[in-house]
This record gives sequence, C-alpha cells and structure tokens, in this order.
Amino acid sequence: MKQAVITGTGLFTPQDSIDNDALVASFNTWVDAENARREAAGNAERLVYSSSEFIVKASGIHSRHVLDAEGILDPERMRPRLRERSNDEPSIQCEMGVTAAREALERASVSAEDIDLVIVGCSNLERPYPALAVELQAELGAGGHAFDMNVACSSATFAIETAANAIRAGSASRALVVNPEICSAHLNFRDRDSHFIFGDACTALVLERDDLATSDDRFEILGTRLVTRFSNAIRNNAGFLNRVTDADPLAVDKLFVQEGRRVFKEVCPMVAALIRDHLHDLGLESEDVTRLWLHQANRHMNDLVARRVLGRDPDEHEAPIILDRYANTSSAGSIIAFHLHRDDLGAGDSGVICSFGAGYSAGSVIVRRV
Repeated sequence: MKQAVITGTGLFTPQDSIDNDALVASFNTWVDAENARREAAGNAERLVYSSSEFIVKASGIHSRHVLDAEGILDPERMRPRLRERSNDEPSIQCEMGVTAAREALERASVSAEDIDLVIVGCSNLERPYPALAVELQAELGAGGHAFDMNVACSSATFAIETAANAIRAGSASRALVVNPEICSAHLNFRDRDSHFIFGDACTALVLERDDLATSDDRFEILGTRLVTRFSNAIRNNAGFLNRVTDADPLAVDKLFVQEGRRVFKEVCPMVAALIRDHLHDLGLESEDVTRLWLHQANRHMNDLVARRVLGRDPDEHEAPIILDRYANTSSAGSIIAFHLHRDDLGAGDSGVICSFGAGYSAGSVIVRRV
C-alpha cells in the first residue's frame, strides 16, 4: 500500500463581493414592493425585514464573494446574471477549476501532465454530461481518467478519500481534486432565513504518492472516514425529471431549502462523534489535534463541534473561521480554511479536515505535517 500525501492547494475567489448591508438593502427593497403587492391583493400576511445584525447573530457571516453581484442586488431579479456559453467555450465551473488547479499544481511542483486522476466534487454541476472533470482534465492537459461526484457539502472530503484510496491501491500516482461551487445560483435571495448563507469559490488539492512528492509543503493523510444518514432537512428538488413531471422550474423547492434548527440539532452531534471516533481509532487524542479545518456553514455549528472534539472552547487558531468573509461555500469551505490556515504548522502537527452537510453526509480527513 502506497502512502498518500497532500502537496498543494489552490483557491479561486470571484472578484465581486457583497457585504451584509448591501444584501439587506436589496432584500428590504423587495420586501417593501412585495408587501405592497400583497396589500393590493387583499393579502394580510406581511413579510419582515432582514438586517445585518440578524445575519451576523444567526451565522457569523459578514460578506460573501459571488460571480455576479449586480444581478443578486437587483430587487427585480435577485439572482446572478451569468452568460450562457457555447459548447466550444470552457464552462464556467471549468474556468474556475483551472485557476484553482493551476495554483495547487504550482505549489505542489507538479505538472498537469503528471496527474492521472481528476475528480470534480461539488454540490451543483452546471450540466449532467460530459463530465466537468473530463473537460477540466482536457483544459489542463492532465492524463489518466476523470469523473464528477456529488455529496453536497461533503463532496471535497469524499473526493479526497476516493483519490487517496486510488493512490494507496496503486491505480493512480497523482490526483487532482477540484471543488467549483456556484452556490449563489441555487440560493433563494427572497427567503429571509437563508438569503445570506452562500458565496461562490473554487478549491483544488493535489494528492500524490509520498515517494514521488518533491514539495516541502506536505501533509500525510493518516486516515479518512465518511458517514451518511438520510434526511430531508436540507434539500434541493431541481432535476431532469422536473420537465416530465410538469413541476414549476422556478418553484421555491427547486432552490436550497433547509430546516436550520433541525440541522443544527442533528448534524453537530453526528460530526463531533465522527471526528472523536476517527481520532481514537488512529490512536490520537484531542490533545494531539493542532487544528480543525471545519466546514464553513455556520459559526455556531463550528464552535459547538470544535468544543465537543477538544473538550473546551477553541481559540481562533485551533478552529479558524473563514465564513465571515466567504460565507458558506459548500464543499469548498473546509478546503479554503486548510488552504489559508496551514502554513504555521510544524513537522508532526496533526489536524482534521471535516465537512458536513446535506444527505446528511460528513467526512473526516486526518492529516499530519511531514
């Protein structure tokens, strides 16, 4: 069995950014117009305003990067405006992936031609086929084979395990995992409880056989563990059967829908138990954990999971938060945290990359700095 190591990470961040005040102003303008329409129609039910204070208290989010801010902030539209591309142009997610992948390859001192496995894992793919991963493979000039996978917010950790297992088994020598998340496209910006949750980003990781790696920035993968449990608490009903069931493609349930309090109550204990059991089975204690790179969905969830794993309140270095400025970027969140907050770890320091989300699904990747 070969040992798999992570040798490079990359990040694509859109240029546009929306802070809470701007998002709230757009939402409240729409609320005024909607309430006026309801009053004219004799509907007594009134929508209530959002506020920056409400958003920060509920989530810890202050701003988010998006591919298109103008369309989102237009009260008449309230969704990004992205140009449809021809079949001869690189897709949007491929373009995002190329930027993140090239940074990861450069950090790993690896050429794209040396990659023999490409996995694109994300919550929403812009088309069912041909696979985005195969398009990205061609755009980069990578070898081997490629495929897409979707386990919602856990797509990155599930893809890491898949790539690591391929390296351990000898079916791949170097793998590229890419997570292009356009979360703003499936968010209902007219829902007060969730209009602030998501942002857009793309991450990439290079995994290699340890004996082939040349980068000094090397994290040994000590173990991976995955868990799933079915739940409707987070759901999106958009799909190819919508047209044959005559479902309304613009209906609310074709976007992100969640029962936030239920998710918090059910997911946090599941994730904390996953990490604790995984550490125990690898002969590690909470004291051995230098850093927790957790899924960046909600500040309160991260704090609770970290507290249950460490047995105490974490400091800002032990469980770094990036959702304050990136918001929830689905599968990319924990990888952004790893990308931005790993350079200060010394040889022998261990950490946990963990994601969790719809499904329910959760993945734990325990690494050690070489």
